[in-house]
Amino acid sequence: MKPRHYLGWDIGGAHLKAAVLNPDGIITALYQQPCPLWKGLATLQAAVAAIMQALPAADYRHAMTMTGELVDLFADREDGVRQIIATMARLLPASEILVFAGRQGLLPLSAISTADYQDIASSNWLASAGFAAHSVGDGLFIDIGSTTTDVLVLQDRQVQVQGYTDYQRLVTKELVYTGIVRTAVMAVAQAVLDEGQEVGLMAEYFATMADVYRLTGELDEAHDQTETADGAAKTVAASARRLARMLGCDFYPEQLPRWQSVAVNLRAQQLQAITAASGKVLAENGVSAAAPLVGAGIGRFLVRELARHWRRPYRDFSELCQCSATALNPADCAPAVAVGYLNHARA
Repeated sequence: MKPRHYLGWDIGGAHLKAAVLNPDGIITALYQQPCPLWKGLATLQAAVAAIMQALPAADYRHAMTMTGELVDLFADREDGVRQIIATMARLLPASEILVFAGRQGLLPLSAISTADYQDIASSNWLASAGFAAHSVGDGLFIDIGSTTTDVLVLQDRQVQVQGYTDYQRLVTKELVYTGIVRTAVMAVAQAVLDEGQEVGLMAEYFATMADVYRLTGELDEAHDQTETADGAAKTVAASARRLARMLGCDFYPEQLPRWQSVAVNLRAQQLQAITAASGKVLAENGVSAAAPLVGAGIGRFLVRELARHWRRPYRDFSELCQCSATALNPADCAPAVAVGYLNHARA
């Protein structure tokens, strides 16, 4: 019998990510597919099919976590969990499928009841932070993704949290609903500095933070799998045009430095919000000054900047993994990687 391989799935509302581990626990492949789940379950089916077609032939055991149950395709979170699990069960050719249920860990699909849905819903952050805690011991785990930011205390190889539901975590600032790709600019700031004066921003979906980070030169285009606000191109000039609309202006190529400066100011305002939330969590939990910041997600370059600001050590999530050469970085897909390792640990 061939050795078993282990697959971790992270089913988001906008992306599907997967991590493959070999029998020795080494990450051999990472995948990300766009999955705008609010458009229907067909988007999930297509994304799963694309990844399954790219997988090498092997005997896989699958484990999944999710946040996609939040999209407005579903009547409520319970309905979303139920439909996502049922869809994945139909799509995955495996006799054994595991589902991450937060504090309960991985549960066999056959053992899950509706009573478990609350623990399953939007618990991928706990998988990532739990993996980091086991590896690092003490620290502050910050995962900045395309849409959200998680801020979690690691202590004595455990995740110390004040809230488990999204509502509770928004109250405690352990969840900040801001990211570096999909977040609308109007959700980050109400005003911006432009040519020496403060200008109010239009409350219109004209631009996203992907435009901001494209103009600052920090956006990896492979991470932007979402349509632009106007459906136009993903170029520096097109991003500047979208950002100019936020101020009621047209874009002229010779004014590109102006809009790059506006982008830098918006970046600073988003980082200020993340810094404030992180500082609150740090202060309330008495994290040692020697404990590192652990950065995950496609926006972890901001976590590295935070570590410098607070004069703390920085650990990248990718340093905690064993990984062969892959197109994506394990830190870009932290929940999928973490669930993959939990899956492997059950071997």
